[in-house]
Amino acid sequence: MTYDPVSSNPLSGNLLRNRKDMERALTDLFDPLLPYFSQGNARVRLDATAAHFDRAAADLEGFARPLWGLAPLGAGGSEFAHWDKYAEGIANGTDPSHPEYWGTVATRDQRMVELAALGFALALVPEKIWEPLDRRARDNVINYLKQARQFDYADNNWKFFRIFVDIALDRLGADFDRSLTKTYLRELDGFYIGDGWYRDGSVRRIDHYIPFAMHFYGLIYSKLVDDDHAKRYRERAVLFAKDFRNWFAEDGAVIPFGRSLTYRFACAGFWSALAFADLEALPWGEIKGLCLRHLRWWSDKPIANSDGTLPIGYGYPNLLMSENYNSAGSPYWAFKAFLPLALGKDHPFWTAEEKPLVVEATIAPQRHPGMVMMRTGGDVIALSSGQENLQMRFGSEKYAKFAYSARYGFSVESDERAFVGGAFDSMLAFSDDGLHYRVRETNSDARLAGDVLYSKWSPFSDVSVETWLIPSAPWHIRAHRVVTPRPLQTAEGGFAIARRDFNADTFVADKGSAYAVGEADFSGILDLGSSVERTGIAQKGPPNTNLIVARTLVPQLRAEIPAGETILISAVLALRDPNAVSTAWPNAPGTPDIDALRALVERDGVTISAIEAPSRLP
Repeated sequence: MTYDPVSSNPLSGNLLRNRKDMERALTDLFDPLLPYFSQGNARVRLDATAAHFDRAAADLEGFARPLWGLAPLGAGGSEFAHWDKYAEGIANGTDPSHPEYWGTVATRDQRMVELAALGFALALVPEKIWEPLDRRARDNVINYLKQARQFDYADNNWKFFRIFVDIALDRLGADFDRSLTKTYLRELDGFYIGDGWYRDGSVRRIDHYIPFAMHFYGLIYSKLVDDDHAKRYRERAVLFAKDFRNWFAEDGAVIPFGRSLTYRFACAGFWSALAFADLEALPWGEIKGLCLRHLRWWSDKPIANSDGTLPIGYGYPNLLMSENYNSAGSPYWAFKAFLPLALGKDHPFWTAEEKPLVVEATIAPQRHPGMVMMRTGGDVIALSSGQENLQMRFGSEKYAKFAYSARYGFSVESDERAFVGGAFDSMLAFSDDGLHYRVRETNSDARLAGDVLYSKWSPFSDVSVETWLIPSAPWHIRAHRVVTPRPLQTAEGGFAIARRDFNADTFVADKGSAYAVGEADFSGILDLGSSVERTGIAQKGPPNTNLIVARTLVPQLRAEIPAGETILISAVLALRDPNAVSTAWPNAPGTPDIDALRALVERDGVTISAIEAPSRLP
């Protein structure tokens, strides 16, 4: 073979155990970008793919995002040979008369996002990228930052971007309207829910933007600024850490959920930010383990192009799962994981012995995101109800599936006219013509009763579905009550597992059950007593639809349901153990009583925090 996708990964072979390893990881990830710097060093363009914003903003993104890691590297005293590129690039990018000028900032402009990285770097390492500039260049930089901050920023984590610009302006001695900073700090507090949890704006989604944006920026702020906001950010991060560690599996994998997953190991950014802020929210050995194990998880994945650059994708290059705002430079927000490089080698983050994952409970309900975390066989699964995203590509798959797994990820559908061939992992799909289909997109009600999740939703305006999700490790149970005025076809999927070459996998489908056995994994779905007979199939998922592996097998149950009321109950199992077919699979959980579940929710159910935000339905 001429191309080994794993060996092209710049993290491949790196033990990622200490500061030296992390420093090497950062430089190995950055160096492949060098050939793509423009002549004047103000732009980095990796390929011809596009985002919804203009090319100049995309080139700025490629230039600026590495600074989230490079600035800490410089602040920690490590060598970096290319600060001259950044100093020259900043000077040229902010010079209106230069051919590589980044362009004038307008309202809700992507440049606002990237200037946060520049503001962070100017505040952290001015000696590298500010002091080398002449007076004219410095004036241009100040003017560019001040011009950008005059506009209103998006009503979400973007408000931190102006705050980071303002921190830089303050450090550089510029005169600006500080009342705008205070206004945004106050408005950001309005997104706080409680127990360490935020929303990313007034929307029904609580995803990785909470750790790698809201908390990440708040913790950096708390290190650079000493005020009451900083104190609150630190207090909230301590609370959040206890919940967020439950999103991570023993091997360092995290539950992929929501949008912007192409940022990959930015998911370690929260742990890195705790270290940067000198905040021991958990024992240092645990924080260190959560951070470094996550980076190690990525080290054997085919996440890089043959030249070592990071493409859009997650476990492999994949444009299908991208967002409209992902340009070729977007993945380099992953450099947020490298904040600990700002710390000296004697910091307790580095000197502490790495500790394994601490698990306080196998089942961990989380009301705010509407999840019940369930640990099984080294994996962590999030049963989920209460979130939505109707604005972005594949929002239903990214937010509204019944379950998300750190090991098996989730799949997006590639053809809205392929009901027969859809993956539908952890989803219940309905079709009224055998061609088009609808799945859960949003909920009219979502509640948590102990460790049972309840939701009410409508795939069609005249069809009502009530769903109960019940952990029963290593299984989970799904119960649905469907009321429809007309017959519908249905398909319900288990977890997607990796598919091998040469048809080497085993799959068995029968009435009421289906399972697949791969090289390392078992996945199955079993009917527990529905009011209609369902037929099992082992679906070959459409290629490049799963986030983690490019080819998958998904066990499904399919049936036609009549007009009126139908009860569908299934048990789902997925384990990293091919022998589960003879061990766990025969030991299915019992069938739940729908009336008892309804009574439980009526008596003990509390509304999921995510759904309490205003609906964004058209």
